[in-house]
Amino acid sequence: MTTNAATRTKGEWLEGWDPENEQTWDKALAWRTLWITTFSLTMCFVAWFLPSAIVPKLNPIGYNFSHSQLYWLASIPGLAAGLLRIVWMVLPPIMGTRKMVTLTSLLLIAPILGWGVRVQSPTAPYWELLTLAFLSGIGGGAFSGFMPSTSYFFPKRMQGTALGLQAGIGNFGVSLVQLLTPWLIGFGMVGFLGGSQMLTFPGKPDQEVWYQNAAFVWIPLLLIIAFFSWTFLKSVPMTTNIKQQFDIFNNQDTWWMTLLYIMTFGTFSGLSAQFGLLMANLYGIGNTAIVSGEGAAAKVLIEGYVPPDVVKYVFLGPLVGAGARVVFSPLTDRMGGAIWSLISGIGLVGAIAYTIPSLTPDATSAATLHAGFNQFLYGMLAIFLFSGIGNASTFKQMPMIFERRQAGGVIGWTAAVAAFGPFLFGVGLTIMTPTVFYAIGIVWAIMCIVVTWMRYARPGAPKPS
Repeated sequence: MTTNAATRTKGEWLEGWDPENEQTWDKALAWRTLWITTFSLTMCFVAWFLPSAIVPKLNPIGYNFSHSQLYWLASIPGLAAGLLRIVWMVLPPIMGTRKMVTLTSLLLIAPILGWGVRVQSPTAPYWELLTLAFLSGIGGGAFSGFMPSTSYFFPKRMQGTALGLQAGIGNFGVSLVQLLTPWLIGFGMVGFLGGSQMLTFPGKPDQEVWYQNAAFVWIPLLLIIAFFSWTFLKSVPMTTNIKQQFDIFNNQDTWWMTLLYIMTFGTFSGLSAQFGLLMANLYGIGNTAIVSGEGAAAKVLIEGYVPPDVVKYVFLGPLVGAGARVVFSPLTDRMGGAIWSLISGIGLVGAIAYTIPSLTPDATSAATLHAGFNQFLYGMLAIFLFSGIGNASTFKQMPMIFERRQAGGVIGWTAAVAAFGPFLFGVGLTIMTPTVFYAIGIVWAIMCIVVTWMRYARPGAPKPS
């Protein structure tokens, strides 16, 4: 409960809340809100990307799905997140921060519990797993509610830092689930959580695993964060209805910032979901053969070549991208967001161009394959780095470009569109070669560089930010 005389509470709702007034702004309440909602957002990203850690192992633990069916299971959370973000973007003024965060945390239990149950026995019908994949998208959808809600609690001069910290730490949920899953499944936790499964790969000894651990371990944390959200969070009243929230589409900067955020978060989320699969397809996985020549059907064994263990690398990209978002957010408050969006675009052009040659592995020898893999890994990490910088800078720009009433809606909308990244990247890498897909990425980044310079970064720009 705030003790500031100028900021009173009426139940959960704050009265007289004005973060731009340093004399009345309750800084402690704002930061408490940030940390609680950030913890919840991290769990949202865990739930969103949990299928990416489970789906590749469904057949080895006993299911019998086609490559196409597995692809859709991995892609549906991205599709669902994009759709659900359009819903969550209008919730903060309607429900308030307290109810929205509490309800979201509780809703995430359903898909996580479902995955934990269904990996224990390979009997679930495909439609049921598709439903669980869609419900996992709640974790991605919530982002468009959490970020605008948090922006209500901080003055504009600090929103780059606050929103960057929330989004960046929240993004760590991707690395968290991808990093911990291989370890969590390696041992039985508590007997009542269920028995083990046998992980079977051709040419390898069977491995006993407990895949339900990768899901069930998060449920107590969700219950804890739901309790803290209901107990300690407050809500800022916003006098906007749904119709007023959608007037953002009459502002051309809504569309320019959408393009920029697709470049940044669309790239981060899309590659986070596809990084491991792309690595496996290009440079082999475990002890399987390298894919080369005329597509996936042409597999050759190269003497002396040891394919990379994907699980040792897949979490690094999201980790770098999320870390960049956290580290560079305070710099955007000091220097402005536009200059860093410009740097992000230029860096992405260079990083993608550097990576493209490694997308067609030279399988003439083990040495060329190892060199190609190193170029692929470093190039991908550079792409994650510059997308993370852009994620920080765009969230500084939006509160500066738009009035407070509109800024939350724009943040929600741009996040909603960019959340389709995992789905669109999956489709793109399926219908075209990685080289062509990455070349399109360069063209998109160049377009965003021009937009950023002309509209936001150049001397005398219409909307300096």
